[in-house]
Amino acid sequence: MSPSPMYPAQPSGSGVKSAVVTGALVALVAANIYLYVQVTGLKSDLAKFQEATQTQISSLRDTSVVTSESNRRHLETLKSELAEARHQASMAAGQAKVEAVARAEQLAKQLAAQQAAQQQKVSSELTEVKQATSSANAKIADVSGDVTNVKSQVASTKSELDKTIADLKRVTGDLGVQSGYIATNSRELAALKRLGERNYFEFDLGKTKQPQRVGDITILLKKTDTKRNKYTIEVMADDKLTEKKDKNINEPVQFYVAKAKQPYEIVVNQVKKNEIVGYLATPKDQVARN
Repeated sequence: MSPSPMYPAQPSGSGVKSAVVTGALVALVAANIYLYVQVTGLKSDLAKFQEATQTQISSLRDTSVVTSESNRRHLETLKSELAEARHQASMAAGQAKVEAVARAEQLAKQLAAQQAAQQQKVSSELTEVKQATSSANAKIADVSGDVTNVKSQVASTKSELDKTIADLKRVTGDLGVQSGYIATNSRELAALKRLGERNYFEFDLGKTKQPQRVGDITILLKKTDTKRNKYTIEVMADDKLTEKKDKNINEPVQFYVAKAKQPYEIVVNQVKKNEIVGYLATPKDQVARN
């Protein structure tokens, strides 16, 4: 009689817990790296926008100074001409006085119109500067909001991951081998995938005549019992057919393959009429056993 195959000792509960915690830390580090990249990009965009806004404001101010100086000189010229015209009107007589007064009135109207235009120009430039400043402030507020949202998402992801890990269950498989954490629903399975300790292949198998491939094995659904939440399947791995009869939902159905030291596990989360829904978990390390 040949000796029974020797399988390596499975990791203790503390070892599995350490692996889960390590996976969680890796996920959080990745989230923090994502946050850093996002914040760095937002800060860069904000710096460029502020520089462009400052340039625009400076340009408006320079233009305003030049325009104001030009208008000031023009106004001074008009004032001088108006004073001279009024002086000539006071000194003239007859028709010459009438013409001098008309000239003075014309210059007075021109001066008033020029002053009104100057005030409108200054008001318009001030409005442009205010709008540019307001746009810059709005951009700063948007960037701050984006940073806050990214931080909130990271915190929410960490909280959700912590809670999901706390909800995970660790049970013994049908080969008597202590299983790692198993998922009983899609949320828990998503958490296990983020931890990245094993490969996961989801399946939704109906009762068919031909086996269906899941990962690197095939599964044939033979029977379902919805009242007792049990099922029977045939598993083909390494050209070896194994029947797994009357298995329960959320029970790790275990079997070994030649290229892995740890067992493969099938976990069925739902048993329906002629249908099962679950996942296959395989080790990351695919090393042949001696």
